[in-house]
Amino acid sequence: MITKHEIFETQDMILKENLDVRTITMGISLLDCAHEDIEVFNENIYKKITHYAKDLVRTCDEIAQEYGIPVVNKRISITPIAIAAAGCKTDSYVSVAETLDRAAKECSVDFIGGFSALVEKGLTPSDQKLIDSIPEALAVTDRVCSSINVGSTRYGLNMDAVKMLGQTLLDTAELTKDRESIGCAKLVVFCNSVGDNPFMAGAYHGLSEGDVVINVGVSGPGVVKEALEAEAISDFESMCEAIKKTSFKITRVGQLMAQEASKRLGVPFGTIDLSLAPTPEIGDSIGEIFQVMGLEHPGAHGTTLALAILNDNVKKGGIMASSHVGGLSGAFIPVSEDHAMIKAVEAGSLTLDKLESMTSVCSVGIDMVAVPGDTPASKLAGIIADEAAIGMINNKTTAVRIIPVIGKEVGEVVEFGGLLGYAPIMPVNPFSSETFMDRGGRVPAPVHSFKN
Repeated sequence: MITKHEIFETQDMILKENLDVRTITMGISLLDCAHEDIEVFNENIYKKITHYAKDLVRTCDEIAQEYGIPVVNKRISITPIAIAAAGCKTDSYVSVAETLDRAAKECSVDFIGGFSALVEKGLTPSDQKLIDSIPEALAVTDRVCSSINVGSTRYGLNMDAVKMLGQTLLDTAELTKDRESIGCAKLVVFCNSVGDNPFMAGAYHGLSEGDVVINVGVSGPGVVKEALEAEAISDFESMCEAIKKTSFKITRVGQLMAQEASKRLGVPFGTIDLSLAPTPEIGDSIGEIFQVMGLEHPGAHGTTLALAILNDNVKKGGIMASSHVGGLSGAFIPVSEDHAMIKAVEAGSLTLDKLESMTSVCSVGIDMVAVPGDTPASKLAGIIADEAAIGMINNKTTAVRIIPVIGKEVGEVVEFGGLLGYAPIMPVNPFSSETFMDRGGRVPAPVHSFKN
């Protein structure tokens, strides 16, 4: 039985602590849309996406109004285009991106993810076309997001792809330099990517998923912060317990909304992603949680432990509240989207090196980080490689979303607007890794990858 106390507690979470369902994402398989004629393929995917997702936004808005729980984003994820479009006789997938953008606008969703390729073990001709198409595709569309998986614990790292993506980032930045190189904010490079992630820019519909599915991303860093402030926390055990209990409550809200969306749309419920995702709003910050824990600024010594505690106990609480936990399920630490992280960079507490070390205990350590636009492609590739190495060796998902902002230098600020916020331009290591990154080939899988 739900008590009055629980009702008022949930109401306070929503009204005062920024509790929301961050995204309801509909995953759609495009495998049955395959055709060798690119125009027919585009027509097929447009029809399928708009057929299944036509009521997504309206349904989410109705549920949000009925339950009083905001659903901030409504999104679509699709089969990686490098797979779905592999049979098309074409030199470019830019027209596919434009079709996806048109479908997303027709359905009124915020983003559509899946302009993607999975190249951890090698590049097919279709993978190559997809990567070659990324800069123009992200420049001419508004809502299309792209991701590339360059490595895995099972197969190692595709260093040819890593090197290629360093240049892809620069090309994307150049083509969108009139918009602060915003194209790079829609491109994520993964190691050990997952096919049921509802969050952008890295969402795609995995090959093991059903035809259509609903995945939900819950969030609530403000709720966790308030819980830590309200509890009489004297030691680490009580801190962990407070996070677990709060995560359970947050996840139950997400479970309710997911089941309602699934029932009303007639689409199976997939997973709940437990990732805490901040926004630029005061009180909705991962960085503020670190400060409540006792750190002066994110990045101070002890931050990696604080993040490990947060991630682990969010998962422990969440898995007791839902039988279908998936996605990335951790904590996002995007610099531009979290005002406390921005302040930490400005204060000199948070650096790229510290963000990299934090990746060892979360999924996305280099996220929405802005760097000088004249950063060489080899350094961008090196940053990607370091993050991918952490994921490969530790059998976990890691990712990079970095933005070389053309025309900007260290000390300047770039304004992205909206959910993406703003970011100080962060310095990169001044020493070269070009010879190392030029070696090419593959890094073999680590010894502990052999499970059979």
